[in-house]
Amino acid sequence: MKFVSYIKSKVRGTLYLPKLIKEGLSVGKNFNAMEGVIIDPGHCWLIEIGDNVTLAPRVHILAHDASMKKHIGYAKIGKVVIGNNVFIGAGTIVLPNVHIADNTIVGAGSVVSKSIESGVYVGNPCKKIFDYDEWIEQVKSDINNSPVFDDTYKIDAITDEKKSEMKMKLEKTRGYIV
Repeated sequence: MKFVSYIKSKVRGTLYLPKLIKEGLSVGKNFNAMEGVIIDPGHCWLIEIGDNVTLAPRVHILAHDASMKKHIGYAKIGKVVIGNNVFIGAGTIVLPNVHIADNTIVGAGSVVSKSIESGVYVGNPCKKIFDYDEWIEQVKSDINNSPVFDDTYKIDAITDEKKSEMKMKLEKTRGYIV
């Protein structure tokens, strides 16, 4: 994984990671944020991201909730701590006052509204579906019984012949790519 120097946001333009870090965002080694990620720019000093973390496209990390500001004059704020070895799937929203433990995977489209321990989570609100180690072993077993594709099947290297082969092999099952 590579360290990105910017995070694209359709809502507020481009958010530069160095600026967020200068404002107090804490980011560990091997952080990868994909396009459309929003890290709360108004309260980024309340957000800590560990080592080996990937935020898939359009993940939102919020350290504030202004839903009642108009009515009572206050917005809720809270720290967000994302541990090490965490993957957060596309379109996920992480709300304030949440801690995501080390070795956690959050599936696409989930809403993380409470702190979660290590594991695999999905849904709105997200719910644990597997222990982390159990899930890793299950996936390893599945890889042994599924089509597996190497680097030559990726977007910049794949031929039309390999595209057809991949479609055929994945007709009735899922596969894996390096």
